[in-house]
Amino acid sequence: MNYTEKLLLPDERVVRTARDHWATLLVTILADVALAVVVVGLSAAGMSLLSPWTGLVFLLLIVPIVHFLFRMWRWWNKQYIVTNRRLIQITGTFNKRVSDTLLEKINDIVMEQSALGRMLNFGDVEVISGSESGIDTFRRLTDPIEFKKALLDQKASFDRLGAFEERAEQVLSAQVPDAGGVPELIAELDELRQRGSITDTEFEEKKQQLLDRI
Repeated sequence: MNYTEKLLLPDERVVRTARDHWATLLVTILADVALAVVVVGLSAAGMSLLSPWTGLVFLLLIVPIVHFLFRMWRWWNKQYIVTNRRLIQITGTFNKRVSDTLLEKINDIVMEQSALGRMLNFGDVEVISGSESGIDTFRRLTDPIEFKKALLDQKASFDRLGAFEERAEQVLSAQVPDAGGVPELIAELDELRQRGSITDTEFEEKKQQLLDRI
């Protein structure tokens, strides 16, 4: 079980995982390549292959390689995860920091893409919520359009599920349930299942609760 799976609730599932665009690593890549070229150039220009310093100079090549791999590891471990319940931001390699924003708290989502961002498919996404942070900004996100669509779709599904739960509660708590309204609720429940808002098991449980009241 990976770290993300450990964070999920029993009825929670991952819808989309996003990361910073690879362009955020461009400066690191260029710097490490330049350093490697300098090391190789100095070795070739100033030392023979028999020189005892040649091995040391080439050993310096490990520095840009290790630095690049470390930055790649940090980049890979920084994730923005959309589930059917919340938005999760995970940062850190050894020490992890996890920030959650519940879908019900999200008020608005703003996306900005520059001309270069549209060409390379990255952009900034601002999530405006009723949480303590207020605004969470994810900069240079890969495929921001699909990320925003996934977040909006899950929020809409979550809101519909909440509305369904409220109507279902009214039916289940009524002294004389409206038999005509139960099939409509079951049809809506099935649509929520097809959208992935609830699992098959949850669908069967809620469906049986409604049928038992007829």
